[in-house]
Amino acid sequence: MVNDAAVVILAAGQGTRMKSRMAKVLHRAGGKTLVAHAIHAACAVAPPERVFVVVGHQAEAVRAVAEAAGVNSIHQTEQLGTGHAVMCGEEQLAGLGGLLLIINGDCPMIRPQTLEQLVDLYQSTGSTAAMITTDLDDPTGYGRIIRSSNGDVQAIVEHKAATPEQRAVREINAGFYCFDAAAFWKHVHQLSTDNPAGEYYLTDMIAILLGAGHRVTALKIADSSELLGINNRVELAAVDRIMRERKVRQLMLDGVTIEKPETVTVDADVQIGMDTVIEPFAQITGASVIGENCRVGASSIIENSVLEDGAEVFPFSMVSASRLDARAHVGPFARLRMGAHLAESAHVGNFVELKNTRLGAGSKSMHLAYLGDSTIGAKVNVGAGTITCNYDGKKKHQTHIGDGVFVGSNSTLVAPLEISRGAYIAAGSVITQPVPENALAFGRARQAIKEGWVKKV
Repeated sequence: MVNDAAVVILAAGQGTRMKSRMAKVLHRAGGKTLVAHAIHAACAVAPPERVFVVVGHQAEAVRAVAEAAGVNSIHQTEQLGTGHAVMCGEEQLAGLGGLLLIINGDCPMIRPQTLEQLVDLYQSTGSTAAMITTDLDDPTGYGRIIRSSNGDVQAIVEHKAATPEQRAVREINAGFYCFDAAAFWKHVHQLSTDNPAGEYYLTDMIAILLGAGHRVTALKIADSSELLGINNRVELAAVDRIMRERKVRQLMLDGVTIEKPETVTVDADVQIGMDTVIEPFAQITGASVIGENCRVGASSIIENSVLEDGAEVFPFSMVSASRLDARAHVGPFARLRMGAHLAESAHVGNFVELKNTRLGAGSKSMHLAYLGDSTIGAKVNVGAGTITCNYDGKKKHQTHIGDGVFVGSNSTLVAPLEISRGAYIAAGSVITQPVPENALAFGRARQAIKEGWVKKV
């Protein structure tokens, strides 16, 4: 963390080649928006209050991502190039001093460590500017980095203007810069629109600083894939695949067993403890946190949820915005959503759905049930076919079930309802009134038998 660093993330463009009504930086790779990846990298280098996202196309939506991450935004009302984007923030940025780091919002694979290395190079060499470069097998179309005998940057030559010898250079400009802030703001208004596009280009700042006698250095990184920018859906899919492969590989190196890892989807912010087993085709997304010795069954989906140590989700289940305490079991073919919470050693079986419901320690609902807007105590048995009727057509209502209650199969519990501890609900009952402690409640028609009726009709 460099306390006097300010970071500007360029994220104002539309990205027409994406063929999308959504701003390019709002598309997702590895489970996060492109701009969220850039913000994450920036916040590893500078304090969040010194990180600024330049917004333009769909400004409010991009600004919402910035605000959610606790960083600032700069509005570029008219997109007139990368240099213009930074100049739009002059009022907010020029007085901050220190160093100015400028990164791209559509390059989600840039590592925080790489930005730290760029800052280290800038500081250790006493340069006015430092930039990131890399070698490409085919650098056609990119500006070439021409270095002096001491390794400093001597010039950036655009492909069209390069000589045959310069075109043979494979080192290219990646578009990531670190500037001395005072020098940047002193010279930035020397940028001009004297180019075919009529825009202000940040690349020209390097020539301006060199012309003013300043030193410019470059950090060449070996892994050019880290600098991949997104321009279309094909590139988006390629980067998404690389990010997910890296995530799964790192989890396995950290002690997680992932069966058929090429089939498993894990988002960037997911955390998984050692000795947990992830079965084929599982998806673990959002900010999910899974403890040690857990199991996520084949084709299950875990979304923004917490599984504590020893919890298990059996195949073809979905757990969304919910929590499983230690040794809780879910599935197969179960659904937990909207704040469902299984306490320690609670069990939910096949074709059971929980919504905004807490199932107490050691309680179980093993078959064909819907439990919504409920608080269920410890060691409760919920029989097959049980339904909490929580919605009256206008409002949702709560069901409260005490410890040790037995709910017989095919019961209908009409909320609002209180079933006190130790009560017993007879199978097939419709319960509409409170049930006292240790009482038997039943609400069903009396069975009648008519002998010989079948032969008569």
